[in-house]
Amino acid sequence: MNDQDLQQLIEHISLKFFNKPFIGGAKFNHRLRTTGGRYIPAQRLIEINPKYLTELGEEELIGIIKHELCHYHPHVEGKPYHHRSQEFRTLMKKVDAPRFCTILPSEEDKRYLLYQCIKCKMTYRRKRKINVQRYRCGKCRGSLKLIK
Repeated sequence: MNDQDLQQLIEHISLKFFNKPFIGGAKFNHRLRTTGGRYIPAQRLIEINPKYLTELGEEELIGIIKHELCHYHPHVEGKPYHHRSQEFRTLMKKVDAPRFCTILPSEEDKRYLLYQCIKCKMTYRRKRKINVQRYRCGKCRGSLKLIK
């Protein structure tokens, strides 16, 4: 799928779920890492992370497009379009758009740090970095080391 196909898909989804035309621009942005897509109000541009199409498929991509269109249409009409606004939330419920996108399988491993006990080889997954000089293994009181 290229940028023109993405543009046509967004126009189709906009007419099907919102009953309004999409006049803005759409393109893939390969630099997006932690988000599925974003709407840039000044340019009326929707950018989509192409990894979501390749790793999770078209169903997830359609959900991301619906979410971004929930930003686009209120903005064009001069209504509040941010996540906290009531208009945005009711529109998301109406079209069944997801609030958050699924975490990419390729990015999920990068979210956690892995520690291992030197004595008993017990492993610990942590989101935050811990001080291995201060903390010990909960099973055998051995020293910990950072694996990944």
